[in-house]
Amino acid sequence: MGEIFNASAFEETGSGPLYLQLQRLIADAIAQGRLQPGDSLPPERELAAMTGLSRVTVRKGVAELVASGQLVQKRGSGTFVAPRVEKLEQALSLLTSFTEDMARRGRSVESRWIARGLHAPAPEEVMALGLGVGEKVARLERVRSSDGVPLAIERASLPQAILPDPAGVDASLYAVLEARGMRPVRAVQRISAANLGAKDAELLGVVPGVAGLRIERISYLPSGQVVEFTRSLYRGDAYDFAVELKLAPEGERSSG
Repeated sequence: MGEIFNASAFEETGSGPLYLQLQRLIADAIAQGRLQPGDSLPPERELAAMTGLSRVTVRKGVAELVASGQLVQKRGSGTFVAPRVEKLEQALSLLTSFTEDMARRGRSVESRWIARGLHAPAPEEVMALGLGVGEKVARLERVRSSDGVPLAIERASLPQAILPDPAGVDASLYAVLEARGMRPVRAVQRISAANLGAKDAELLGVVPGVAGLRIERISYLPSGQVVEFTRSLYRGDAYDFAVELKLAPEGERSSG
C-alpha cells in the first residue's frame, strides 16, 4: 500500500483540508481499481505514519468514506473497501413485483422475513385501503435481496379479505394474489428521498444516514378496489428509477 499512501501525496496548501485530500486519494484508488472490494486499509496508526498525517485527520477522512458507503468498518477486524453494488434501473411504467424484476434480469431473489400476520389496522392503513369497522389488515415486512445483496425493505399492507393467510406468502406476493384472481392492474406510486435510520440501515447492510429512496405504492383491482398499500425503502446506491416521457397532444400543451 506504500505506493498509494505516502506523505508526498499531500499538500499543506492549495488542495483543501488534509482529511479531504486523504478522502479523495482513497476514493480515486477505489475508482481506478488500485483498491479492490474487500481490500483492507492499514490500521489508523499505521496509515498516519505512512501519510505523515495526524490520527485525527486520518480518522476524519476515513469516516467520511464510511458514511458515503465506499468503506465499511467491522468491529475488531478493521476497515475494508465496500463490496461493489451493481446499479439497477427500474422502469416506473410497469406494475411488476420485485421477484419479477429480478427474474427478468436473470438474478436470484431472497427474502428475509421480519414479520407477517393479521393485525388491527393503523389509521393510515384504514385510509389507504378503505377498510370498514372491524376489518383486519394483513401485514408483510421483509428485506428483499438479490444475489446475496440486500436491496430493499418492503412493508406491505392488504385487506384481510384480499390476503386472509399472510403466512402463505413465500416468495412473490403478486403470484399469490394472481392465484386468487386478485392481482392489481394499476397503481399510484410516490417516490421521495430519505436518509436511512439506524434500524433500516442495519437491515440493508449500510451505514446509518446514507441516501435511500422511499416508495409508497397504492395498487388497484380492475374494479377500482384498493388491494395493496406498500411502503418500501430502497438503497440509493443500488437503484435508478426511470420513466419514459412523451410530448403532450398539441391541444394540451401550455405556452410556458
